[in-house]
Amino acid sequence: MHWKLVIDVADPHRQAAFWGAALDYTVEDHHDLIDGLLKAGAITPDLITEVGGRHAWLALAAVRHPEDPHDPATGTGLGRRILFQCVPEPKQGKNRLHLDLHPGPDARAATVTRLESLGAKTLREVTEPGGSWTVMQDPEGNEFCVH
Repeated sequence: MHWKLVIDVADPHRQAAFWGAALDYTVEDHHDLIDGLLKAGAITPDLITEVGGRHAWLALAAVRHPEDPHDPATGTGLGRRILFQCVPEPKQGKNRLHLDLHPGPDARAATVTRLESLGAKTLREVTEPGGSWTVMQDPEGNEFCVH
């Protein structure tokens, strides 16, 4: 079984770049599929953009686990994926779902620093009887935790 988590965002390519680097995931490259669809007249240029010199979907970008299979014809992952889809409305309120990253207690501080260098923001440190973690936001304000 494979799965994807879909996250509504304002800038799918910025979010894919951030989360790809944060999780050591591969940013999916769909340019072969898009180029074929353009050539066949199945899509119009208003549906695409250019990222890194290649065609990409304007409103969608995804990252996949690098060890999971993918379809080489489409660039789409067939395992663990996160899909970022552009929506017109801004984020409002607290996330109802968030990612917890577990680099381990000895690597947490270095991981937080690395994520901040990628554009994340630290919101607070939490220490409770059950453990401690850092609450952060990605570049669009989505909360996540580093344990």
